[in-house]
Amino acid sequence: MNAYEFYNAITISWFCVAALVFISLFFITAPYGRHTRGGWGPKINATTGWLIMEIPAVVTITFFYLMGDRLLNPVAIAFLLIWQTHYINRALIFPFRRRSPGAEMPLMIAFSGLFFNVVNGYLQGYWLFYLSPAKEISWFYDPRFIIGLILFFGGLLINHQSDNILFRLRKPGEKGYKIPHGGFYRWISSPNYFGELIEWSGWAILTWSMGGLAFAVWTAANLAPRAIKHHKWYRQTFEDYPSERKALIPYIW
Repeated sequence: MNAYEFYNAITISWFCVAALVFISLFFITAPYGRHTRGGWGPKINATTGWLIMEIPAVVTITFFYLMGDRLLNPVAIAFLLIWQTHYINRALIFPFRRRSPGAEMPLMIAFSGLFFNVVNGYLQGYWLFYLSPAKEISWFYDPRFIIGLILFFGGLLINHQSDNILFRLRKPGEKGYKIPHGGFYRWISSPNYFGELIEWSGWAILTWSMGGLAFAVWTAANLAPRAIKHHKWYRQTFEDYPSERKALIPYIW
């Protein structure tokens, strides 16, 4: 089995695992955040858990970029910078902005996230910086890159705005949950997830790669069931929760 065949086998397997995860998450709620509960093994500090989960996404794709032969290729540099725009925030800024003093998560969840980001980083980095034909600078003018870039940064802005609204709900040291308002919370219960769906769909288009598509599919498989659980939790927890809000997609679902 050569490198292309191995990569394709991993990619196809990753799509299959995403389908299984999507189905299972309708029956099993990942035990972190507001859904934290016992019975999932030892726990660690939630901030440490986020670092363990997200740092591999920063490191893995950087490794493949540095090991490849496209260090000066403008499109390869753009792919790396676009990716890191999301993950440097997610790995090194977001965990320390969370206002959940003493929050914990199961160690199993942290290492599951680590595993996902290593595999996903391989699927993105190995293809973009090694296996695929190198893209010329004309790719910057291709409609796929332009549309994907608009979607990526549009989704990123929605994601950041939604996170900032959640951060402002709690004062330093305060615990508990409140109903968020403003931004896309006018229409849906999980606009941060909605932003990520748009973001990684944009990534799939701007890279025009199977690895990018696999990531977009995985994002939907992981976040759509969780958004439904969030929506149900809000409605059960707050009697005055806005009835017009949908779970994930404005006006639709």
